[in-house]
Amino acid sequence: MTKKGAKATSTHRSSLMVFVGIVAACGLAAYGIWSRDDTVAALQVTAADASLPRVQVVSPQPGPRQRTLTLPGNIEAWYQAPIYAQVSGYVSHWYKDYGAEVKTGDVLATIDTPALDAQFAASKANLAVMEARYKLAVITTNRWSALAGTQAVSQQEVDVKAQDAAAQKAQVAAAQQDVVRYQALIVFKTLVAPFDGVVTARNTNVGDYVNAAGGDATLPSAPTSLFLVADLHEMRIFVSVPQEYADVLSPGLTATLTLPQAPDKPITAQFKTTAHAVVPSTRTIVTELTADNANRELWPGTYASVHFVFPGEPNVLTLPEQALLFRAQGMQVAVVDDQDRVHLQNVILGKNLDTEVQIVSGLKATDKVVGNPSLGLLDGQQVKIEQPVAGYQPGQGLPRVQPFAPPPAGKMAPGGSASRQAQPGPVTTAASGTTDVDKATDPPDGPKTNAAPSR
Repeated sequence: MTKKGAKATSTHRSSLMVFVGIVAACGLAAYGIWSRDDTVAALQVTAADASLPRVQVVSPQPGPRQRTLTLPGNIEAWYQAPIYAQVSGYVSHWYKDYGAEVKTGDVLATIDTPALDAQFAASKANLAVMEARYKLAVITTNRWSALAGTQAVSQQEVDVKAQDAAAQKAQVAAAQQDVVRYQALIVFKTLVAPFDGVVTARNTNVGDYVNAAGGDATLPSAPTSLFLVADLHEMRIFVSVPQEYADVLSPGLTATLTLPQAPDKPITAQFKTTAHAVVPSTRTIVTELTADNANRELWPGTYASVHFVFPGEPNVLTLPEQALLFRAQGMQVAVVDDQDRVHLQNVILGKNLDTEVQIVSGLKATDKVVGNPSLGLLDGQQVKIEQPVAGYQPGQGLPRVQPFAPPPAGKMAPGGSASRQAQPGPVTTAASGTTDVDKATDPPDGPKTNAAPSR
């Protein structure tokens, strides 16, 4: 080939390479522009999606068929009588101690009353004097009456004697009543049980001085009963029921009692009556129940847990409390339509069922309600519905924690500990973000993967 031909061939190759470079540069530029536009579009879609509030929705549920309620109750005796001293004196003897079984009329204690005995004797002596004076007045009146109409006496003197006899008769009656009064007080020297029951308190001892004001005269406080007798054949249980349950407090209602010392022995109680009034300070109704106590399991003054089971209202819809919005327009909920737009719906609430509340009107069973709406949620706002985390639903609280299973038998895997082997599932460690299962399956010296644990 000549020099001229070789030079032409070289020029042609150079031109071809320049053309290929220009085409490659144009292709790369076109690809860059297209890739950037595609990235911007993807970012716009991602930003638009990220700007939408994420919400979880719940559906209104029918109310429970039964409602349970547990309240504290106070157990009181069927009858409980404090026995006070009605006379002043010294306790000479007591016959019944704490826990003693008594019958009606059984002697509890006797009181030595020397002052009262002297007053009783004086009243009887005064009665004898009044009776003697009355007899003399009657004799005098009869004599003066026989002389009436003669010159010996005047009619005025006869009338005076007759009225004097009447006055002496009245004094005899007064003296008799005085004797009766002291006789009644003498009876109170002996303290007796007013009914069949148990002595639950004895606040006196031999030699104590008591007075008619009641109780031990040496105590400066209010009168103290010497004995306390309680009838325990049946017990009264007093419980304060919230006002919202007033409509179900009626005859036929039953409850179950459990005592702290015997939680596995429930006792049935029957509704007896209610106060028919609400205590303003607590908005509760004092309710009285009764329970048979033939085996003496219940004691006066005992605390008990009272468990009620009330009929529910399954025809009324309910929602979790956190789904409610307290707005100036009233009580509202956020309902999501088919286009994932929020509409604030006014509702009327019914009864509070602990973590849920009744919706009397304003919702349908097919509505999708935001489970935990934010205060900034607006009417007509576009939202994105997300599925709730597994094991948690809005309004149901946190999932119940299950106890660890026993450790499996056999040799432990390399890298695992006994405590880790005892857990049924992988446990994420805070330090590394990996799980114990990952640590157990990785070789001791092998490379670690960067894969995130599944949740």
